[in-house]
Amino acid sequence: MRIAVYGAGGVGGYFGGRLAQAGIDVGLIARGPHLAALREHGLRVRSVKGDFAVRVPATDDPANLGPCDYVLFCVKSFDTDAAATRLEPLLEDDTAVISLQNGVDNEEKLARAVGERHVMGGAAYIFAGIAEPGVILHTGGPTSIEFGELDGRVSERAKRLLACCQRAGFTAALSPDIKTVLWAKFAFICAMAGMTAAARLPIGEIRAVDASWAAFRRLFDEVCAVAAAEGTPVPAAVEQRMLTTAQNVEPGGFSSLHDDLVRGRRMELEALHGFVVRRAAGHGLAVPTCEAVYAMLKPWAIRNERASM
Repeated sequence: MRIAVYGAGGVGGYFGGRLAQAGIDVGLIARGPHLAALREHGLRVRSVKGDFAVRVPATDDPANLGPCDYVLFCVKSFDTDAAATRLEPLLEDDTAVISLQNGVDNEEKLARAVGERHVMGGAAYIFAGIAEPGVILHTGGPTSIEFGELDGRVSERAKRLLACCQRAGFTAALSPDIKTVLWAKFAFICAMAGMTAAARLPIGEIRAVDASWAAFRRLFDEVCAVAAAEGTPVPAAVEQRMLTTAQNVEPGGFSSLHDDLVRGRRMELEALHGFVVRRAAGHGLAVPTCEAVYAMLKPWAIRNERASM
């Protein structure tokens, strides 16, 4: 069993580190100062569930890892197309590429690059990021992943990956309807990211203000309306479960969109609220709260992108 983690940031670094800690053959693909620190000091994780450190092979060239059974694809959504073109050295006949990214169209992009048979959908529920090169800071969230074949099959390769996750000790689940899972998580992320980034405050302070929590709910509902128009309605029970998750997130929790904004990094705004606004317009749907968040954050996204060039 061999697993490559393409993008060893908060999500990939945490789950990849836990898998490696359990003795599974894991290789990390990273770049820049983060890669240099991983090579020199190993992967270090500061976590609300317990700190740990582990030595994991790390490279910036997929060819150095070679064919793997699984690729956990964890790059930022704006890097999906470019990174997907570099996946070929990691693939053999039954390799599964599992996106654990923000957004609902990454699987389509991956399928165009490597073929749909290689692609599985996935959702990660965790708040984590790079605190400094080589160090992942995990601040909360359910700390779980859910994944499945795009056609709803419960495949042998999916069951083997589930067993790996269980061996590593974090919560994981197989879904026979991963597209619905992706839209439900997308609604949650758009609400969480939109409010924490726009308010520059953690979720606990947003929940404490009725008007702000109502805006959170409107963001969530607007995304669910777009999901239904796209042919993937989110069942009421799933909506309620995601809202319960939002109510139980650690009060000091922020989103990666907020963190990227305040740290001057390139933001995933177009894959989140920008995507919702564009798709809603195509369906003739009104999404005023998403439009407002997008309008407030777009100047920051432009500023940060220019600064990162």
